[in-house]
Amino acid sequence: MAFPAALERLPPHDIEAEEAVIAALLVDVEALHKVLPILKAQDFFREKNGWVYEACLALWNRDEAVNQITVAHELARLDRLEQTGGQTYLAEVIRALPTSLGVEFYARLVKRDATYRGLIHAATGILQMAYEAPPEIEHVFTRAEDLLQRLRGGENFRDFVHISQLLSAYLEEDAETFERKQLSAIQTGFTDLDALLGGLKRSDLVIIGARPSVGKSSFALGIARNAAVSQRANVAFFSLEMSGEQLAVRLLSAEANVEATRLRLGTQTELEERRIIRATGELSEANIWFDDTPVLTVAELRAKARRLAMRQDGLDLIVIDYLQLMHGEGIPGRENRVQEISYISRTLKSLARELDVPIIALAQLSRAIENRHPRTPMLSDLRDSGSIEQDADVVMFLSREELYVSLEQWMASHEDMPAAAYPRGVAQVIVAKHRNGPIGNVELRFRDRIAKFEDWTLRPDGPPDD
Repeated sequence: MAFPAALERLPPHDIEAEEAVIAALLVDVEALHKVLPILKAQDFFREKNGWVYEACLALWNRDEAVNQITVAHELARLDRLEQTGGQTYLAEVIRALPTSLGVEFYARLVKRDATYRGLIHAATGILQMAYEAPPEIEHVFTRAEDLLQRLRGGENFRDFVHISQLLSAYLEEDAETFERKQLSAIQTGFTDLDALLGGLKRSDLVIIGARPSVGKSSFALGIARNAAVSQRANVAFFSLEMSGEQLAVRLLSAEANVEATRLRLGTQTELEERRIIRATGELSEANIWFDDTPVLTVAELRAKARRLAMRQDGLDLIVIDYLQLMHGEGIPGRENRVQEISYISRTLKSLARELDVPIIALAQLSRAIENRHPRTPMLSDLRDSGSIEQDADVVMFLSREELYVSLEQWMASHEDMPAAAYPRGVAQVIVAKHRNGPIGNVELRFRDRIAKFEDWTLRPDGPPDD
């Protein structure tokens, strides 16, 4: 079998597009915000262009100016200036740039060709495995699928999607423009919690920690919904774990009081259908923007948040689900995951101050909580880095006793209490750190059927899920 002639050709690339991107970064301070969500250094075909991009990113991460002189100094510091072509090369690419407008178009051309090169690389690997003809063909299929999946996962074209677009399958609704209100603090929508915190202060970093399945995503969605619907706040929701479609359906389920499973299967009753239509209309008018890029670096999040904040309506709240899934690509001197998380938490606090918005970052707690009694979360349970606690202005934990203690176990240790006192549907919000106010506990109702947190004052007579 002859080796395919296509693989002997030079792989797809566009040097002019690469140089247009580099030139724009050197002359336009806003260009990096537009390019970061699209490109990585390894996407450049010409190695020296990738080096220049890395130098720009390093300067930006250190909050230093990005221009021809500073980039040249950074390249010299890394002993790459001469290999790159020196100041002469940087000056030449700048002279060849007609305008920095359209840098995103050039960046996508570079990304497209990088994806094609990655596909060629994956195809070459699959070809090699096929020539080796191992006895286990399923192993070859698994490795081939892994190569293609990693390539697809590396694509970074996803961006913010407005909730009205995600809910368009349920109801077509015309957008309505609302006048922006200046909000001194973002209310969580939970009465006792807002009384304790005084709302979420602008420039605060708020950490919400819990073990898996306790409901931290639902809690954060509830806060985002309450802020966007009740205060007309503009909310950016970065989800690294679930897709925007899943989150939108969760919101719709909670708003319409219809189980998400029934929504997906279309088995709702006529009465529920009317509630779904009303809820869809209400949510579609809320300014909630979802970004569900699965592999998100702190630099990309920073660039996207800045870009959204520069819109006419601005930005009032950022939610990140969740902290430990983020990466810190391009961090100088990074040695381990603890240092990486430390850098991420510091950057998030800095971003909260820069954009003057509260940032809510969800965090996974360590397993230590499950090996002690009572299973009350504490600050030392925050995984990966103590700097999360240090950088945060507010640290809250979610706890639900019913997840660890069955009715029978609870009755055995509360013999003098009736079965109706069992904490079914009871959620504790533990404010363990509050830099500018008191700490304490707040009790909420959790409706497991629709994954929704509520004030107990809204509780109707009867069991929690009635």
